[in-house]
Amino acid sequence: QVQLVESGGGLVQPGGSLRLSCAASGSIFRMNDMGWYRQAPGKERELVATITNGGATNYADSAKGRFTISRDNTRNTVSLQMNSLKFEDTALYYCNAQYITTPISWLREVWGQGTLVTVSS
Repeated sequence: QVQLVESGGGLVQPGGSLRLSCAASGSIFRMNDMGWYRQAPGKERELVATITNGGATNYADSAKGRFTISRDNTRNTVSLQMNSLKFEDTALYYCNAQYITTPISWLREVWGQGTLVTVSS
């Protein structure tokens, strides 16, 4: 059973920064795409950023220029550096990972429990 554990959320003032981290544990043969999603109160979950195991990144328009996603393939971790935070970045942030457990297994997906980011003055 693969699990993701997020950390780094909290309360920050507008214009501030936070760094979210996510660590995967369990039986993983290869980790494929990893990413961050968020869900604000009353809204649907949305993509923030993803990164392939080769390092290619994809960002939501709202995150471009302010957020940076990175990963450590040796540790199966993914991080999200968030700068210039705005009120509208307030949300529950979820880590996501796609992986296989053997060379011939199906691609599987796992979600973390979420870490809360609150941007408030």
